[in-house]
Amino acid sequence: MRYNALMPQPSPTVQKWVEQARYDLVTAQAMLDSGRYVYVVFCCQQAVEKMIKAVIAKVTGEMPPRIHNLMQLAERAGLEPDARQALLMRELSELYVQSRYPDQVEPVSSSAWQGIARDTLQRTEKVMQWLSSMI
Repeated sequence: MRYNALMPQPSPTVQKWVEQARYDLVTAQAMLDSGRYVYVVFCCQQAVEKMIKAVIAKVTGEMPPRIHNLMQLAERAGLEPDARQALLMRELSELYVQSRYPDQVEPVSSSAWQGIARDTLQRTEKVMQWLSSMI
């Protein structure tokens, strides 16, 4: 997104959240390219979480809460995700927990994980565009 003189610059705090969110999204693509599919999903969750936290910081002027549930964060940001966006946020929140605990990762074939990862990344990119429009 380009900024012009009429658009106020985001605060340094908001900018840091946005930078980290974009870094995580690029990392998700790198993980997909390298075949590390569980980490694609993890990085997608992190990207969306940090971008929502950027919105929270912008709207409230305060540090976002230290929670990871994307729907709870979206609510605190005053966001109204559509059905597809909300579904992705719920899925990412659930998969985030699973990816952090080895006994929670379901034994899914590598090819299945590849499809899940690719689809998740594509859907995440759309949500990130939506969230970026609010910064």
